[in-house]
Amino acid sequence: MSTNAPKIAIVHDWLTTAGGAELVVEELHHLFPKAPIYTSVYNPDAVPAFKNADIRTTSLQKKLPASLRYKHTLWPTLRAKAFRELDLSDYDVIISSSSAEAKAIRKTRANQIHIAYIHTPIRYYWSHYEEFRREFRFGALTPFIRPFIPLLVKQMRKQDLESISGIDVMIANSTVTQQRITQYYKRSSTVIHPPVTIDRFTPPPKGERSGYIIWGRHVPYKRFDLAIKAANDLAIPLTIIGSGPDTPRLKTLAGPTITFTGRISDKELVKRAQTAKAFLFPGEEDFGIAAVEALAAGTPVIAYAKGGALDIVQDGESGVLFDQQTVDSLSQAIKRFETLTFLPATLHRKAKRFDRRLFATKMTKIVKDSITP
Repeated sequence: MSTNAPKIAIVHDWLTTAGGAELVVEELHHLFPKAPIYTSVYNPDAVPAFKNADIRTTSLQKKLPASLRYKHTLWPTLRAKAFRELDLSDYDVIISSSSAEAKAIRKTRANQIHIAYIHTPIRYYWSHYEEFRREFRFGALTPFIRPFIPLLVKQMRKQDLESISGIDVMIANSTVTQQRITQYYKRSSTVIHPPVTIDRFTPPPKGERSGYIIWGRHVPYKRFDLAIKAANDLAIPLTIIGSGPDTPRLKTLAGPTITFTGRISDKELVKRAQTAKAFLFPGEEDFGIAAVEALAAGTPVIAYAKGGALDIVQDGESGVLFDQQTVDSLSQAIKRFETLTFLPATLHRKAKRFDRRLFATKMTKIVKDSITP
């Protein structure tokens, strides 16, 4: 390894949506501003936070047709191959950010270090394979492709296991991800939670709170539909922030107490978060940055007791957990919430466990330790 300052490269699955994984990459970019960011495909309009970063795409950016380029579940084989073909021989340290194939990059020198930040082992091969197999859609070709999914997944699992052999340091974004790494990869890992700008959501000293709130990208696995149906049944006001491919379906489910805002500014999001009674978190997430943001705003979280929520919410202390991903279970949790009292300042203090400064300190130390003889 070079005796000068180490050259670092950041590698991420794709940069086509602004989600929690992209916030991790954004923070890595702030920590290591000279490091180029390699990714399979890139949509600059979707991730404006990276407009001044050195983004370098794989061959898929030009090879894939624009109409299909961002349909990520269609290209796992090609994407893994594209990452393996990247020439990263100039770099001493490679930091991959991966819930898919970015970690498949190959070291070309014995003294290179690969640090892998794992958002989850690939969901559609491992923890959520059955769900993926049931829900896979590719238009009219779906009936012809679906029978071949088990064969494809078997081969891709093999390649996924081979891809981790060159990883020197493995980081998990949550306890559940750490457990999956142990189960599927038979590797140890260190938990470093994703960075959240806690102080941005500091609750006001006083203020009335009313109604329930949920925000995030509108996709089926986040289970906004459960929140809507529970709010309908209880006739309680629910504000739904954001948008996504599932928005039209969700609007058909909504009763008179449901309000859709669409996308709003960060300032408006903070204001709404600070004045809501509780944040609903009915999906199973690998972590859950939105839930941490809600706590930072002094807003309790009513969460499905699975996945990353268990790192964030303590039942009765920072919110309410419910055991079944059903409308009735969520409705009962909301009723129980109404009998409890939570102090906004206490919730904000609990959120500080996930402050971006802690992420920065821990990641910087891991990189430093990895290059220290």
